[in-house]
Amino acid sequence: MRALLPTPLTSLGILVAWVLLNGGSIGHWLLGALLAVALPLAMPRLRTPTVPLHAPGAALRLLAVFLYDIVIANIDVARRVLGPESRIHPGYIRVPLAVRDPRAVSTLAAIITMTPGTLSAALESDGRVLLVHCFHLTDPEASVASIKLRYEAPLRRIFEPADAGAGAAP
Repeated sequence: MRALLPTPLTSLGILVAWVLLNGGSIGHWLLGALLAVALPLAMPRLRTPTVPLHAPGAALRLLAVFLYDIVIANIDVARRVLGPESRIHPGYIRVPLAVRDPRAVSTLAAIITMTPGTLSAALESDGRVLLVHCFHLTDPEASVASIKLRYEAPLRRIFEPADAGAGAAP
């Protein structure tokens, strides 16, 4: 069975998405089932290994912080867009990264991009600095410190072993 369904949750997701998007006819159930089996088999490189979470509690706290920040940032961006243009001061910041795990760096970049008002613009080739565009930037140092404290520090606890985060500044 594992050979036919190497990633059962992915297959289930494909089937459910297919049926929801195309209707519940027998033909769509059958085509969805075929796709649910064939796609994971045809794309083994897209299968990712299980990510070891070293601090699941930190992951839940990070999710709560992220969701809170999305709400607050939406309100702030809406206020600035609807107000005078002089209240908008865009700019770039360079965020030096202490996190080394590529999945953590990708997650950090995604969190920044999904939060209204910020966008991960580039990662330096050595992977040690993330360039971030801010819709409204008044204090670059405070913005960098906030990203490091609110997002990067929890990501280090989540993705990297406990000894890797020891003594690191948030």
